[in-house]
Amino acid sequence: MTQTVPPTTAGADDIREIVERILSAGSLPPIVQAGHPALRQRAAAFDGQLSAGQLARLIGVMREVMHEAPGVGLAAPQLGIPLQLAVLEDQFDVDPDAAALRNRSPLEFLAILNPRYTAAGTGLASFYEGCLSLNGLQAVVARPDTVVLEYQTPDGAAERRTFSGWQARIVQHETDHLNGILYIDRAQLRSLSSNAEYAAHWAEPGISKAREGLGFDDGPAGISLG
Repeated sequence: MTQTVPPTTAGADDIREIVERILSAGSLPPIVQAGHPALRQRAAAFDGQLSAGQLARLIGVMREVMHEAPGVGLAAPQLGIPLQLAVLEDQFDVDPDAAALRNRSPLEFLAILNPRYTAAGTGLASFYEGCLSLNGLQAVVARPDTVVLEYQTPDGAAERRTFSGWQARIVQHETDHLNGILYIDRAQLRSLSSNAEYAAHWAEPGISKAREGLGFDDGPAGISLG
């Protein structure tokens, strides 16, 4: 069935107030957790609510928070900001076998505004996925293995790029955040594991052991969110 995600009720003044509070705090803001309303609303499109200076400073803070977590992406709603902005970067050293199986290659830092993705082809990839806003949990999510992302850069340029493999997963995960979607909405819920249980029982480059042991398939699952 289709679930309608409500748009944010925050206006430009509300967004500026939240951002200014974060920028003036003198410390990194916390990452909000599941249940915070900003994670379950469609964030406002960026249309100049912030000055160029404010936007640049916010992007810098978001990158710091992402690194500190640590993670490979962070969306503005994860800081309680209902704005279509996300930062992405994957420079982690990973096991070569896992990297090969997951088609994982380094992703240079990227800040995206108002992103939209579409699947390129019919290929799907299913792997465990986690989220900084659902601390301590992972679940298997089937996602298109190649997507085309349309977005704006912080300087206002319109971009269109194709991402594959793990980069495509990061792009989809963070863009979903901006539309009120969490990875658990798309996950095989029987695969849901705490980080500790995943490490103890299912940690491997693929998901075959977990699929057999927990009894789930590796296809699309969850509610279809338009």
